[in-house]
Amino acid sequence: MKKLLNIILIFMFVSCQAQTTPEVSLVILGTVQDGGSPHIGCKKDCCSTLFDHPNPDRKVVSLGVIDHTNKKTFLFDATPDLPSQFKLLKEWGQKDEEAPDGIFLTHAHIGHYTGLMFLGREAMGSSSVPVYAMPKMQSFLKNNGPWSQLVALKNIELKEVKNEEAVAVTNKLKVIPVTVPHRDEFSETVGYTIIGPQKSALFIPDIDKWSKWEKSIIDEIKKVDYAFLDASFFDGNEINNRDISEIPHPFVIESMALFKLLPASEKNKVHFIHFNHTNPLLNTSSDEAKLVLKNGFNISKFNDVFGL
Repeated sequence: MKKLLNIILIFMFVSCQAQTTPEVSLVILGTVQDGGSPHIGCKKDCCSTLFDHPNPDRKVVSLGVIDHTNKKTFLFDATPDLPSQFKLLKEWGQKDEEAPDGIFLTHAHIGHYTGLMFLGREAMGSSSVPVYAMPKMQSFLKNNGPWSQLVALKNIELKEVKNEEAVAVTNKLKVIPVTVPHRDEFSETVGYTIIGPQKSALFIPDIDKWSKWEKSIIDEIKKVDYAFLDASFFDGNEINNRDISEIPHPFVIESMALFKLLPASEKNKVHFIHFNHTNPLLNTSSDEAKLVLKNGFNISKFNDVFGL
């Protein structure tokens, strides 16, 4: 009996060892819209208690990607929460270096690039951190202070990316930018397809409306294994004090209606992300969150991990 038990334990141990870490992992380092949560100046219930009792999971939208084989890490968007997100990505990648091996920027709105300020001489004083950006975004950083100082002092090293041209950052990982319609005051806006050895992910944190895009979001979902999609607002009721034309985004209820005929396997690829501080999906116990899950979709959560 004892011998049989030992055989079973050995079998269990070997089985556990076989379930190795994927070669490439994606981790969600933030889910909240640019202004964060609590939001500056907000007097609503959604923020009132958070000023005195902050939620450490409420970080601005960012993804981390780790190539475990090559011991490389990459950050998607440089947010105002960059210091803690750097630390988290370092821990996930089990690296000694504080900075990742590259930062991919989506566009020039405050939640997506201003974290670069922490790389300057007033803070980290980093050395040649690769920053991947589209041509207009690259020009914006080169020609406007204080960002231009990061370039001049070689705190960052700009790497130009082009629409729908793949960048092989390692032999296990490719990244493809794709332009999307958004408020492009200072730069283009892109999403990214992130391709690992086994699976791929689409990351579009900001877009005006799906109908304004020359591509079909339904077709793009079918091409990948995960789709992290703009869900800034659940519906129009939460922003009744603002002109929606100034801040167009696809409402979650609009996206769910657009995706309703997808089979369950395709709906399950959708992970809503980039939640405004007013968005009830930030509360996973809300009726709205329960409705999203009931309809077969997912709500992105801080520190969620996906194998690529």
